[in-house]
Formats: sequence, C-alpha cells, structure tokens
Amino acid sequence: MKIAFVGKGGSGKTTLSSLFIRHLAAVGAPVVAIDADINQHLGPALGLDEAQAAALPAMGERLPLIKEHLRGANPRIPSAATMIKTTPPGEGSRLVRVSEPNPIYDACARPVELDGGAVRLMVTGPFTDADLGVACYHSKTGAVELFLNHLVDGPDEYVVVDMTAGSDSFASGMFTRFDMTFLVAEPTRKGVSVYRQYKEYARDFGVALKVVGNKIQEQDDVDFLRAEVGDDLLVTVGYSDWVRAMEKGRPPRFDLLEEAGSRALRTLKDTVDATYELRDWERYTRQMAHFHLKNAEAWGNERTGADLAAQVDPGFVLSESAGAGVTAPA
Repeated sequence: MKIAFVGKGGSGKTTLSSLFIRHLAAVGAPVVAIDADINQHLGPALGLDEAQAAALPAMGERLPLIKEHLRGANPRIPSAATMIKTTPPGEGSRLVRVSEPNPIYDACARPVELDGGAVRLMVTGPFTDADLGVACYHSKTGAVELFLNHLVDGPDEYVVVDMTAGSDSFASGMFTRFDMTFLVAEPTRKGVSVYRQYKEYARDFGVALKVVGNKIQEQDDVDFLRAEVGDDLLVTVGYSDWVRAMEKGRPPRFDLLEEAGSRALRTLKDTVDATYELRDWERYTRQMAHFHLKNAEAWGNERTGADLAAQVDPGFVLSESAGAGVTAPA
C-alpha cells in the first residue's frame, strides 16, 4: 500500500509520517520509507543523528542507475536517456517490489532499526547551493515518481512518502500514485488552505484523501476543522510527551507512546488497509499515461529529442502479477 503524508510547512507531517512508519514496523509490516520533502527531516525523525542522515544516498543523484534498472528490456525505451520522471512501465520493464533485493535498494536505501524492526529508508536528497538557478526540486523528486510508477505492492506491505510541503506534487502526476493521502492540518485558516488545493486538484482523479488534525488543544480546534473539511477529518492529535522527547533526540520505547497517539495510528493503518479492495489498476495505469503524455508534450519531447508518446504501451496494465518473469540483473 502506498501512503503520502502532505501538508503545509510546519504542520507536523514529517513527525506524523515517522510515527506511522514506527507503528507499521512495530506490527512487523515490511516498510519502505521515502523522504521526498525539499527539507530532509524524515531520517532524524526516525532516530538518525545528523551524520547518519547526511550520509544517506540521494535518489536524485542516482537517477541514471534508477532509469537503467527500470527500463529493463522494454523495446519502447531504447535508452535510459529518453526516460523522464513520468515514464510509465510497459512490457519488458523491470518492476520493483517492497521486500525484494534489487540494485535500486542497494544504491539508494539504507536500513533503519526501530523498536519493532527495521525499515528501508530512501531520500531524494536535499536542494543544495549547486542547484540554485540551474535546477528545480522536481528533478530530484522525479526519481521517486519513477520508482512509484514501477512499484508493484500488495496488502500488508507499505511505502510511506513524506511529501514536499504545500501542493508542489501537482506539478507532475505523483499525487495520483497513492492508495491514501493523509493531509496533516493545523486548526487554522492556513492549515486548511493546502487541503482545499488538494481537494480541488484531486477531484477528477479518484485520489483518496483524509485529514489528520494536528496540534489540537481544545474542542474548538476540532470543531473548526470539522467545519472546514467535513467528513474528510479522520483523526486529531494533540500534545505528546513522547513526541516532545523524540524531537529532542531522546525517544522512549515506542510502546510507551500515549494511548491517544497509538489509537490514532491504528486508525490510520485501518483506513489504509481498507483501500486495498478499492484498487483499480487499469485506472492507475491510465493516469500514468495521461500525465506522461502531458509532460512529454510540455517539455519532455524537446528535452530528450524523442517522441515520448511512443513509450506508452497500450496493452500493458500494471498489477500485482505484472512483470513476474522479469528479474534483476546479476
């Protein structure tokens, strides 16, 4: 299952995504965690110190390797150089799975030990001084989008993505890549503004969206959010001594998290799991092609010098059984 955490800067989405990742690990679920935010804080939220977080390999810097692996033997993609962030898989593409070994995980993922087990952590990499004036952050998150486009995941395994703040993911089709999007909102007008943007943009794409109210202090905060977002408000979270200790770098054992927080995390997982039966792989594949064609026409064809519309395989549908005969290189 693929889950996105979104929200405005400072809403607490990284904290909540890290808590959800810890919860999944504690119940023994396979987890791939991805930090796709321009500010890379997920590693420290999962307990890494500054040196360990800085040493994480950036997916954005390994894009050629990612493209070459995913291209596989797809005859519609003659070279990795013609792949862009929205390139969809087709017959012969090499797909990735949550628990398998593969060169992308070898190059980009690192294990993070948590109370209940370990998760694979991948990061896009920070926006550096060298990028100023010559690059945009979409060039880094493009590695995540390609990964998600070629990911085959099943029930009881999870990919959790801490997204960049605001509504930036709408610059591509990445916002449609998830089974569930949790929008973390504070009980303020600014806090719900990103919700309104997401709701409007996602309306025509069948995006499952639920709001997690954060930094709740009183019933009036809950009432405000309920009035603004209605039934999309799933759970609310207030102050936590456990989270405060985690933010100081001294988290207690995860099983000591307050019951209110544990109950909220169980609700998030139950909500995600319930979306499995609603999966529509044909729509998912069709949306990939839709955004790929838009990006190809807007800039991709000119940048690569190729007709990227030809990369769309009309007979291919991504599914849990797709690509079963394609193996990783030795």
